[in-house]
Amino acid sequence: MLYLLIFAVSLFLALFLTPVARKWAVKLGAVDMPHDRKVHENPTPTLGGLAILLAVVFSTLAGKVLVRVFPSLARPVGMSDALSSYQLLGIIIASSLIAVLGAVDDMRRLSPWMKLAGQVAASLVLISFGVEISTVALPRGNVIDLTASPLLSILLTLLWMVAFTNIINLIDGLDGLAAGVCTISAAAFFVYGTRIGGDPNTLQATVISAAVAGACLGFLRHNFHPASIFMGDSGAMFLGFILGAVSIQGILKRTAVATLFTPLIILAVPIVDTGLAILRRARKGKPFHYADKEHIHHRLLYIGHSQRQAVLIIYLWTALLTGIALSLEFVASRTIIFTLLAVGVASLLATTLPRIVLGGRELEKEEENFVGTDWKGEGRDEG
Repeated sequence: MLYLLIFAVSLFLALFLTPVARKWAVKLGAVDMPHDRKVHENPTPTLGGLAILLAVVFSTLAGKVLVRVFPSLARPVGMSDALSSYQLLGIIIASSLIAVLGAVDDMRRLSPWMKLAGQVAASLVLISFGVEISTVALPRGNVIDLTASPLLSILLTLLWMVAFTNIINLIDGLDGLAAGVCTISAAAFFVYGTRIGGDPNTLQATVISAAVAGACLGFLRHNFHPASIFMGDSGAMFLGFILGAVSIQGILKRTAVATLFTPLIILAVPIVDTGLAILRRARKGKPFHYADKEHIHHRLLYIGHSQRQAVLIIYLWTALLTGIALSLEFVASRTIIFTLLAVGVASLLATTLPRIVLGGRELEKEEENFVGTDWKGEGRDEG
């Protein structure tokens, strides 16, 4: 019941606050203008991420208040302590810092290195509150304990958090794409948390997942094509960061088999897209922050899909991979797991990969004919 209330409060706040954020974005000049490397054709306000931030923070605080006023809602056992924990406070503070960094970038256009420095700083704040990767569970029951190597734990956590912060930013190129992918991913983390339950870390992650899912769904009402507002870096970096924190608290701190791979499979689409972008730019001798129009969603557009169709296809991929990830954790039958995995991979390869590759070749030709560009950041600035 508490999870449902947190989700509902977050959903309502996002629905209400997003138009407010839109008005402030216009006043502050945080408006994304059309460009050769962008898909949208009309000037569109950004800063939608601030509405998402406030919805997540206030719905989480509302959950804490509800538990105090109605003790019967403090279920499962330990929920009250989880909502009052030092680590939950750290997640809220660090995530808020990353959202503010993104908002500044939406208005002032920070350099890539300044953004990276800010992401590292926010991650260090998170680590200082005790949210870090302390164990790495591998297949066949092997577990790497990092408690004896605090420096390695910190470095691995930094790498994880910075990577998660940027994968959502990179995929935020079409109306409703990032918000929808994050809704599905947060829902998956929520289901995962409710299935394993129990310890305070998992309860914190489950609460935040419910809040993030509600906020993203509420924001999607204003962000689905044709979007009246973009989440901007304030939203994309915030969502990537907080989902990274949730994956650490709710999944990576467990010692169950193969927990390392669960969040990677759930967010496989943006992770693969980011990896391909880095390799593509390295092959061309371009810096990692170079903006292009060769992302997966661009290729879907090029082969004839509309914006809505491209977004819905990626939703489908994310949902399919999420089902596979959860099955790997909670379905005992290996036959069912491998069948799901085979069907999923076969479906993706048979129905889209040839067309994606074809579309990519044509996009590369367009890129070669494009002379010069000023990088202003990924996400909405690349399309």
